Amino acid sequence: MGQGPSALQTCISGIANGRSGFAAYPTTPLYQLAWVKPYNLDIKVLPEAVVRPRDSNDVAEVIKCATKNGYKVQAKSGGHSFGNYGLGGGEDGVITIDLQNFQQFSMDNKTWQATIGAGSLLGDVTERLHDAGGRAMAHGVCPGVGIGGHATIGGLGPMSRMWGSALDHIVEVEVVTADGKIQRASETQNSDLFWGLRGAASSLGIITEFVVRTHPEPANVVQYTYTFLFGKSGDVASTYSAWQDLVTDPKLDRRFGSEFILNPTGAIITGTFYGTETEYRASGIPNRLPSNKEWVGNNDWLTAFARDAQNEALYLSGLATPFYSKSLAFRRDELINTTGISNVFKWTDKQDKGTPLWFIIFDATGGAVSDVPMNATAYSHRDKVLFYQSYGIGIPLSGKTKNFLENFHNQLTTWTGAFGTYAGYVDPKLEDAQEQYWGSNYEELRRVKKRWDPKEVFWNPQSVRPAA
Repeated sequence: MGQGPSALQTCISGIANGRSGFAAYPTTPLYQLAWVKPYNLDIKVLPEAVVRPRDSNDVAEVIKCATKNGYKVQAKSGGHSFGNYGLGGGEDGVITIDLQNFQQFSMDNKTWQATIGAGSLLGDVTERLHDAGGRAMAHGVCPGVGIGGHATIGGLGPMSRMWGSALDHIVEVEVVTADGKIQRASETQNSDLFWGLRGAASSLGIITEFVVRTHPEPANVVQYTYTFLFGKSGDVASTYSAWQDLVTDPKLDRRFGSEFILNPTGAIITGTFYGTETEYRASGIPNRLPSNKEWVGNNDWLTAFARDAQNEALYLSGLATPFYSKSLAFRRDELINTTGISNVFKWTDKQDKGTPLWFIIFDATGGAVSDVPMNATAYSHRDKVLFYQSYGIGIPLSGKTKNFLENFHNQLTTWTGAFGTYAGYVDPKLEDAQEQYWGSNYEELRRVKKRWDPKEVFWNPQSVRPAA
C-alpha cells in the first residue's frame, strides 16, 4: 500500500520541521505501547504512522502527505473505538492523526456557545464548561472518551432524553477535508458537509474544533441504584419487564435517564434524574422502580457526573482489553414482550459464557433525541427508544464468549425483529454495517461522500462508501 515508508516519512518530517514527538512509525521503539495504544486488544492493528499535529495546518499537511503517497487516513480522539477504527480497524497501513494536542477551550458569555478542541476528553469538557459559568451539554459519562469521535457519531448519555444527543448541540465546526483544505461547516456554510459530519465524521473529514450550544447545569441531580445480587438471570426477568415499561413510556419525565445492566451476579438498575428529590418523587418514577436494596442520593452536577463515571467504569473501563461486543436498537414496536423476556433471560442462565467478565446493558433513549427529524443530521436512530450492548472480556478471549454474545443477540432479533444499531457501538462483524448504522440516511451520506471525499481518503472497514 502506498509508495513506501521512506517517501511518507520524508514528507511528514518536513511538516514537523525538527519538532520532537510529532510522528512515529512501526520501527519506533514502543510504537504499539506509547503511540498506537489500541483499545480492543482482540483486534490487531499496525498503522503506517501515528501523527500528533499541533494545529489545523499540521492536519492539512499530513493529509496531503498521505494522499500524495497513497495512504488512507483516520482521526483518533480518545481512542475508544470498539473496532480500533481510528487506527485502521485491523487493516494495516493507515495514517492515524491523533488529536490529543487539540485542547483549546473558550466560552462566549453572550451566546453561551463554547469552542472545544477535538482532542478534549469528556471529563475535561465537563469541568471546563462548569468553570466557564456553570454550563453543560449532553454527552456520555465515560471521562476518558474523546469528544472528537463521541460528538460526531451521536454522543448519547443520561441527559440525552432531556437535551438531545451531543451532536445536536453542535453549531459549527472547523474541519479539514480530503483535499487538505481547512473549512468551516455549519447550517449556512458547507451545509451538506455539516449534515454528514453530525453522524459520520470519520468518513468525511477531520474535525479540529467544535462550537457548541450549552445549558445552565442542573443545580440538583438525584441518582438511583438498585442491585439484584446473586440471582439467576431468569429471576430478574420480571424486574426487567417493569423497567422496560417505565423507560419506554411516552409520558416518562425527560429529566430521567436509566440503564439496566445484566451481569454474572444478577442485575443493576441505575437512574439519573436532573432535578430535586421532591421533583423526582412527584414524577411518579420511584413508584415504578424496585424500592428495596436501593441507593438514592442527591448530588450537584459535578458530583453526579463523577458517580455516573464511576458506575460506568465498572463495565466500560478505559483500560485496553481483549473484548467482544454486540448491540441493537429498538423502536417502540420492536420491544421484546413479556414471554420473550422470560425465555431470553432463562436461556442466558443455561449458557457457557467462557468468562466471568461479561455484562449486557440496556439503555433508555428517545425523549429530546426523538424531537429532531430523522433526516436533520446523518444520525439515524431518532425513532429508537432503547439500545442494548453486550460485552465479554477474556485474556485470552475465547470462542465460547463470542458464541454466547452472538447467540444472545440472535435471541433478541428473533423475538423482536429489530434491525439497526448505533455506530458508536461499532461492530466489525456486521456485514450490512452501513445500513444498520445510518439507515434511511445512508444514500444521502453516499452522495455527500462522493462530493467531499470521492477517493475515500478517510476510510475504515465500515466507513461510508461514495455514491457510484
